[in-house]
Amino acid sequence: MAMPKLRNGLPLLLLSLLFVAMMELVHLPAALLLGPMFAGITLAILDRHVVISKTSFGVAQAVVGAMIAHAIPPSVFGRIAADWPLFISCIVSVIFASAILGWIMAKLQVFPGSTAIWGSSPGAASAMTIMAESFGADVRLVAFMQYLRVMIVALVAVLVTRIWMGANSPDHAVATFTLFGPVRWLPFAGTLLVIAAGYLIARRVKLPSGPMLITLILGTIIEDTGVLSLELPPWLLALSYAVIGWSIGLRFTREIVWYAARALPRVLLSVLTLVAVCCCFAFLLVQFAGIDPLTAYLATSPGGADTVAIIASSSHVDISFVMAMQTGRFILVLITGPAISRFVAKRLGA
Repeated sequence: MAMPKLRNGLPLLLLSLLFVAMMELVHLPAALLLGPMFAGITLAILDRHVVISKTSFGVAQAVVGAMIAHAIPPSVFGRIAADWPLFISCIVSVIFASAILGWIMAKLQVFPGSTAIWGSSPGAASAMTIMAESFGADVRLVAFMQYLRVMIVALVAVLVTRIWMGANSPDHAVATFTLFGPVRWLPFAGTLLVIAAGYLIARRVKLPSGPMLITLILGTIIEDTGVLSLELPPWLLALSYAVIGWSIGLRFTREIVWYAARALPRVLLSVLTLVAVCCCFAFLLVQFAGIDPLTAYLATSPGGADTVAIIASSSHVDISFVMAMQTGRFILVLITGPAISRFVAKRLGA
């Protein structure tokens, strides 16, 4: 993966490391992506231009697709199939609520139509940000909305977990991160082939967000059939997150930063409203499905699935239920997101 052109590349790299270190110290989620993104925004505001190649961005997307495929356990699909009415009703309800909030934000002209919808989509933030660009949304504002929600959802999830578990709560919700650990070299070589295949197929078929989606499909099939267990070293993920963060951050301008800052109160209200709605869905799960409150809350949390997974693994909850709900919603958002975005954009245009 090619590094940024060297003229402003060193300041970009040093700023990225500084932001990542600061975020890791306070246990902010998605630090490996947000740190480089904030570094890119800083250089963009200062007119210190750096170019990230389309090839680098496409390969980084493919790595994210492989990461998501590896994170979806095969047992998830069996759990969803066993209780499909419950899962479908909860998943559709959260997606519907987020679409309504996106519609309202677009109507109030907080953000343009498709941008508001993609920014409100309750899927994996990195995947939603990548897909948004392919469907006409402003990826900068989508990233702003998505990662603001990730941080708020993570904060609320940690608070709920600590209140519920009391003294037995984990000290923090972010797992310790080792950049250079042992690598299973043979599976790693196979994983690189899957990533390369996903990227090359995507270039041929020209599917929107193709590198991520095609690699996700290939990786899921390979993992679930037992052909290969994908091996993604932390340094490869960190580099991929950095490339995606840089490519988003460097597109910001002073005008866009000021625009996002002015919209912050209304975006914050939208995020808190969605969190409150999801808490109501969690209450219904407790009352009518017999799910314990903490499991219900983590299962319905809108976005930040990786952060929710870390919190769930450190808590006394039904992890398979939580991940089945989060994964099912992510898959459905991937399928329905483009259609919802087009529908809203056309209706508002009319």
